[in-house]
Amino acid sequence: MTTAATSATASTTASTTAAPAADARMLGLAHYAARGVLEHVLARHGVTFQQQIALRAAVTADGPRTADDLTAQVRASLKAAPADVRATLDELVAGRLLVSDGAHLRPTDAGRELLATVAGETAPVSARIWGGIPAEDLAAAGRVLALVTERADAELAALTA
Repeated sequence: MTTAATSATASTTASTTAAPAADARMLGLAHYAARGVLEHVLARHGVTFQQQIALRAAVTADGPRTADDLTAQVRASLKAAPADVRATLDELVAGRLLVSDGAHLRPTDAGRELLATVAGETAPVSARIWGGIPAEDLAAAGRVLALVTERADAELAALTA
């Protein structure tokens, strides 16, 4: 083998070794690392991860949502039991972050402010975590993660049918 061929092979091997292939374990490690950062911030405000997801669903909705609507949305996101999601919504109402308005749950000003505060506190950390990753890498990762999510959702639906 020529020196150039040996060098090219070593270079390819080194880059392959340095970047492990994405798999379920790598996805889980990345998720829990990022979630750990968010949960650290949320804990300072007395809010859980599930509460934040439910509150965000209410805040970002196009209009008022019923408890059933929010339960279905949060359940689809977190794969949580409906009773657990309902308990989370009750906690948000008790904490005055959501308010009942007839059949609908609406975010309160305090709920909106909490999400804005958390976003402000996590923004610099997120910038450090995501900063410097090339756009094409983020696009490729986004495509892969969307496909994995779609396939996993289909498998879960088949298991629970």
